[in-house]
Amino acid sequence: MSYDWQDREKPFSPAAERNREPILDVLQRHFASVTRVLEIGSGTGQHAVYFAPAFLNTLWQTSDVAECLPGIRAWLEEAALPNTPPPLVLNINGPWPELTPEQRYDAAFTANTLHIVSWQEVQTLFSKLDSVLATKALLAAYGPFNYGGRFTSDSNRAFDGWLKQRSAASGIRNFEDVDALAKSIGLTLVEDCAMPANNHLLVWQRSAAADDP
Repeated sequence: MSYDWQDREKPFSPAAERNREPILDVLQRHFASVTRVLEIGSGTGQHAVYFAPAFLNTLWQTSDVAECLPGIRAWLEEAALPNTPPPLVLNINGPWPELTPEQRYDAAFTANTLHIVSWQEVQTLFSKLDSVLATKALLAAYGPFNYGGRFTSDSNRAFDGWLKQRSAASGIRNFEDVDALAKSIGLTLVEDCAMPANNHLLVWQRSAAADDP
């Protein structure tokens, strides 16, 4: 995804600026005890520099495709937070880090990604999450979702049309389909929080039965 550059040094996403407060309100309820968060598709890096100060005892690891990393670095370097290491190159279709059980993340967060990538890539994302999430890990995903195969608003219907014009593989995903992928890697939905602008923040947690190998 491309972003506007507000100045010469940092990219800027108006959507990230608008939704950061309601997202943080929910994350603070669920991420209070986590120690390592993997943010997938960090975009500009704006979410990371806003969320990380609320979790100073937590490592907040940003990641995205290679072309997004300079912008993320610019935001991280300006914020100079103690718990935001350099961003990782992470492509859904490429290799993911091989982690020992001790290195796995006890939480993952992604915003406005599932409707951008193809459905096959959504499936790949969840299959690869299986290898980087620890036992009892949390997963939070923000964005628009359909329920029962239906749009929740006229604006979401129009947005879906715009997405498909931009890329035929994109589109708003059905909650039930995404939840099934989560269940396939041992995640159980713990909250479906309605958010502003007809979005939702879905939070799952891995059960103790999904033990690390």
